[in-house]
Amino acid sequence: ERASVLYNAVSAAARANDVAKAKDAMSQLADKYGGTGYAPRAALIVAPVLFETGDKAGAKAQLAAVIDRDTEDELKQIARLRLAAILFDDKQYDDALRTLDAKHDEAFAGIYADMRGDILTAAGRNGEARSAYQTALARLDAKSQYRNFVQVKLDALGGAVPVAGAAGGSAPGAPAAP
Repeated sequence: ERASVLYNAVSAAARANDVAKAKDAMSQLADKYGGTGYAPRAALIVAPVLFETGDKAGAKAQLAAVIDRDTEDELKQIARLRLAAILFDDKQYDDALRTLDAKHDEAFAGIYADMRGDILTAAGRNGEARSAYQTALARLDAKSQYRNFVQVKLDALGGAVPVAGAAGGSAPGAPAAP
C-alpha cells in the first residue's frame, strides 16, 4: 500500500511539474519498492518531467532503470523508445539507433521504425530513412491516423524508391500504359 501512495505522489508531483517532489517520491519508491510494478511506471512518469526541465541525465537514468531492472517487456520497450528519443535529441544518432535495435514486440514495430527513420533522416542517411519509414507504414495499423504523419515524412524524402525492373508491371522496354 505504501508503494501505491508513493506512486500517487510521483504522479501528482509530475502533473504539478514539481520536480523536487517527483524526484523525492521516485527515490523513495525505487529504494523501498523497486521490485514492485509501481517503480517502473513511476519512472516512466518522472522521466519526461526531468527531460522537460533540463535534467536529461536524470531522465536517461530513470529510463535505463526500467530497461535494466524491470521484468515487463512492454514497459522496457516504451522506455527504450523514450531513451532513443533523448539520445536523438542529443544528436547521439548511433546510440539512439542501437537502443532501437533491441528486440521488440510486433505492436511496437511501426513506431520503432518511424523513430529509426527520424534518426536516420537527421543523420543524413536518407535512403535508410526512406526504408525505415516504409517499414513503419507497413507495420502500423492501416486505420491509424499516425500513418498519415509517417507518410508525410516519407514523401518529404522523395517517397518510395522504385524497385529495379518494376516499371508499372510492363515488360522491359515496353511502352508504359497511358
